[in-house]
Amino acid sequence: MMRGAPLAALLCAALLAVRADAGAAQARTAPVKGPAPYQFAIIGHRFTDGGGDAQLEQAIAASDDGAVAFVVATGIKGEREPCSDELYTQRRDLFAQARRPMIVAPAASDWSGCTNGAGSQLAVDRLNRMRELFYPDADSLGKRKLPLLRLSATSQFRSYAENAHWVMGSVLYATMNLPSDNNHYRPEAGRNSEFEDRAVANRFWLKRLFGIANRKKLDAVVLFTEGDMKAHSDKPGLLAMLGPGESRQDGYAAARHQVLTMAQKFAGKVLLIDTAAPAGPAPAIAWRANLGHVSVGSEVLRMRVAPGSDKMFLLQKP
Repeated sequence: MMRGAPLAALLCAALLAVRADAGAAQARTAPVKGPAPYQFAIIGHRFTDGGGDAQLEQAIAASDDGAVAFVVATGIKGEREPCSDELYTQRRDLFAQARRPMIVAPAASDWSGCTNGAGSQLAVDRLNRMRELFYPDADSLGKRKLPLLRLSATSQFRSYAENAHWVMGSVLYATMNLPSDNNHYRPEAGRNSEFEDRAVANRFWLKRLFGIANRKKLDAVVLFTEGDMKAHSDKPGLLAMLGPGESRQDGYAAARHQVLTMAQKFAGKVLLIDTAAPAGPAPAIAWRANLGHVSVGSEVLRMRVAPGSDKMFLLQKP
């Protein structure tokens, strides 16, 4: 019996060693799990037939649950609604009450289409007022805050608080003020000052965004705007083909050219999301090489993000 004890011990040790080797081999061959998928929501420009408060409340309710990491909403009011401080404050409070982080991108009807009783333009005044109410600090709206980095943190562009970016996992997200009315290009005689100044700010902004994404070796850049810059158009100068007059100037040309150039140099994916009317019966992401584009119209949609997957972005209904 005593002579059998050492033998049993040796057999036990050998068995443990085999199990350890098998476990190590299994660990070496087991797939490494990447970052967990998550969702964000998109609220298109909802204010089409009046009843803006109810439309916005329904949109927030459809996107406001625990499965959503953040919500990006384009626009705060419709064209026929007043450009008043009272309405701006009322809509701001609706966004502020949402449970999810709410990032608000301006729409043309919020500011560039605003006039006074005499028909004079109030665009710059209303945009500045919107900036004061909706972008007072570096955080998102909503009860659960999302820290943002705003262009206004740069001394040269203190006014442009609506342009914000944040990084989640391996994806950089950003908003850019590019309204749907030909980027608020105005052909009146003299300097087109608001358009030109904002073009300089947006050029700096895009350069910064792609600089961060390249430096951090991120997997994707997602850019939210109201206007469709026609990045997938075979004939990008569409507005120049519409005949004489105001439509000859393409207000999106500079931004489009810059995005196309930077996307070609970026190793990851670039996804452009705007609120123009969808090209087909329903919103769908169209890809050309690494550049994706989707127009969501007035829809409330969700995007599933699966970092490291072949289908990193999957558009879906709430």
